[in-house]
Amino acid sequence: MENQLFAVIDVETTGGGINGNRLTEICIVLLRGSVVLDKFTSLINPEEKIPHYITALTDIDNAMLEDAPKFHEVAKKVEELTRDAIFVAHNVNFDYNVIRNEFRELGFEYTRKKLCTVRLSRKLIPGLFSYSLGRLCDSINIPIVNRHRAEGDTDATVILFQRLLSLDDNFTVINSFLHARSRQATLPPHIDADLINELPESPGIYLFKDRQHKVIYAGKAINIKKRVVSHFYDRMSKEYQLGQETFHIDHEPTGNELIALLLEAECIRKYYPKFNRAQKRPGPVYQIVSYENQRGILQLAMEKTVKNREAVGIFYSRSLAQEKLEHLCREFSLCPKYCSLQSNVEECSHYSIVSCEGICSEQEEVEAYNNKVRKAIAALTGESSTFVIREKGRSFKEEGFVLVKGGQYQGFGFIDAETTISRFEDYEAFLKRQTATYHTNKILSNYLRKQGAPEVIFFNHESEATTDRPVARAKRNAAVMASQCTLSLFS
Repeated sequence: MENQLFAVIDVETTGGGINGNRLTEICIVLLRGSVVLDKFTSLINPEEKIPHYITALTDIDNAMLEDAPKFHEVAKKVEELTRDAIFVAHNVNFDYNVIRNEFRELGFEYTRKKLCTVRLSRKLIPGLFSYSLGRLCDSINIPIVNRHRAEGDTDATVILFQRLLSLDDNFTVINSFLHARSRQATLPPHIDADLINELPESPGIYLFKDRQHKVIYAGKAINIKKRVVSHFYDRMSKEYQLGQETFHIDHEPTGNELIALLLEAECIRKYYPKFNRAQKRPGPVYQIVSYENQRGILQLAMEKTVKNREAVGIFYSRSLAQEKLEHLCREFSLCPKYCSLQSNVEECSHYSIVSCEGICSEQEEVEAYNNKVRKAIAALTGESSTFVIREKGRSFKEEGFVLVKGGQYQGFGFIDAETTISRFEDYEAFLKRQTATYHTNKILSNYLRKQGAPEVIFFNHESEATTDRPVARAKRNAAVMASQCTLSLFS
């Protein structure tokens, strides 16, 4: 390692996301071991305007860069200086990705081994209050001249790196950070690798938090550790920025994916994290509504909406709503025309539903037909929707469960695997109550529809488990449960 080349680098940029960040200044100091061999520093014309806040931070303005070389004019020098060298920087992923993207703009791939002096410092100089370059150098008496300029920051990083080399006997730490499979090179500088190693490889949720412990991202995973690490391998601008702002990671095992999904939705509702895009507002639903037409006939219709309206049923996809309408038509001998399954026809002529008894051709009495519609509505809204979903627990000694009462999601909980429960109320003693929302109801609806709900236990009005076969019952009631759960959630 004494003969290893290191290129200690710092860049200044135009700011913005990682993919839109253009160089404004670069400094490279080449070392062999701890001995300085060469230095290169230059302003760079980014070929775009510098934001005012960047000028305020660096004192680099548009006028200074007018006659500066463009990156393609210095690219060869940068490539030659860093060739065969390990790329070293404070928060290395930032500087490395900016330079790599500049090369990509020219049509070249730039690849170097990397070392981060933030992560090295956390390992070799533990216990400091902050590992930002300015505060770290103050803590260990390294002078910084011309802060927030490439040359000034690089000179300070060189001294810091030389000190780190002297603290690393036999270069054990540096070699471990350079290992091809090491997480050290990909983790954000503020995250301790031990924290990642302690994460479980089981289903659950995880929370990324900033310096002040504010939740900035909530996610669910079948394998918490694997999913958390995957964020840091992703080089997209959003994922990179998430990593830069993450200082703490919390997690909560759930034992199964369903409870993880529900808990993730609750965390997004509760914390409204800045990096979560989905599940922040209700989406559109498909409602089945009833109304009386000019002939006095009760009609059923389907409409897409995000607003609350009295409805027979609410569904999360058009296909589910249409499937239910077709089922009602067949079950109660309704007319496809008056169920909005056909339009612009005098008399119904549906390709598969032939159960109409003639209301559209005036061969059936209006009141007789309306009575059938009322029975269909009653059947749809009156089906049982009090049930428990049993799932895997956090260990083999327990089971997880999700509770829905009167069509309203109540929450989830865990019980001992050997506990025998026969009444609905017995579950409530173990319940962790949650808020029912559009998203939790959609999760439950999709679960019942896709999984077939083999572990669903339905309860009657006396809170006793029904003897109906749970699989068939669950499939028959999945869409209805979703509709009853969402009627009061469009506030």
